[in-house]
Amino acid sequence: MKVYVFQTSGNAYKVRILLGLLNVPYERVVLDNKNQEHKQPAYLKINPRGEVPAIEDDGTVIWDSGACLVYLARKHGGEKWLPTDPAGMAAVMQWMVLAATEIQCGLQYGRRAVVMGRETLGPLDKAQEFGRKGLAAMEGRLKSHQWLAADRPTIADVACFPYVSSAPEGKVALENYPSVIAWLERCKALPGWPPQ
Repeated sequence: MKVYVFQTSGNAYKVRILLGLLNVPYERVVLDNKNQEHKQPAYLKINPRGEVPAIEDDGTVIWDSGACLVYLARKHGGEKWLPTDPAGMAAVMQWMVLAATEIQCGLQYGRRAVVMGRETLGPLDKAQEFGRKGLAAMEGRLKSHQWLAADRPTIADVACFPYVSSAPEGKVALENYPSVIAWLERCKALPGWPPQ
């Protein structure tokens, strides 16, 4: 299996996290972000969006971090990482959507504005405000639960982790979210959890 990444991509990190937790071997293909290798015709054949991550696995090509997590969870993790019962799957998916909205468009885009000087969808303060809504939802859940979607870690936790952990780089402090901070530490303590 090949996994196409940038070294600093949180979305690609999600895929590397799950592969580590599942102990699945893979070849990491690091694209040259500076020279826009991900926008070149060869890579656009793999991912027409020109983004990372993408997976090539025995002729199957999957792109988008959420889709990659679903594919890997179902292929290598069974029910543990993505339940198939309607309520369990919906519980996971609602946090996957939060990862793609408030977390991505709030915390990640705020980080991008601070670190790279690029305001993606609007002013920094609006991204930070949107990200804090996501953190508040997580804090509410994690005050009385160890994990986001179930009584064990799932791909919901994997999907939310990277850009929550880097929120301070976007000038969103985590001190007001002690349950989120404790959850970050639980995640990192899971066997196989890879460093950024």
